[in-house]
Amino acid sequence: MSLSNIFTISGSAMSAQTIRLNTIASNMANVDSVASSADQTYRARKPVFSQMMNDEMQKSGWNGAGVDDTGAGVGVKVDGIVESDAPLKPRYEPDNPMANEEGYVYYPNVNPIEEMADMMSASRSFQTNVEIMNSAKSMMQKMLTLGQS
Repeated sequence: MSLSNIFTISGSAMSAQTIRLNTIASNMANVDSVASSADQTYRARKPVFSQMMNDEMQKSGWNGAGVDDTGAGVGVKVDGIVESDAPLKPRYEPDNPMANEEGYVYYPNVNPIEEMADMMSASRSFQTNVEIMNSAKSMMQKMLTLGQS
């Protein structure tokens, strides 16, 4: 792997973590939303990541700088965002204006504690990739100054 691959890999990982953070923000924003039926209730969403290989990277519009032929992964891609199949939370609240005929309202299947832990993990992953890029940049700068003495 060349040093320039690091920028491509870290950049794709940072993009993936940004999508993960946006998904978490959406889940947290809807944690207390209610609906009168299970079909209309917000469901927690999670991004699905996979390893991007050389040929996929070139098809997706990356310039291919530093792409090698070793068959190793060269980045992260988001395959999609899936809805959680965890059960919704029906609550008996007959005074709620959103209550159905039986007096129930449905709350999303978002677990705020899990979302906060996921948010901390995503932000740490993003920060780690920033540090990797800064280290690679520093190594490249030192490599350029080697021949100046």
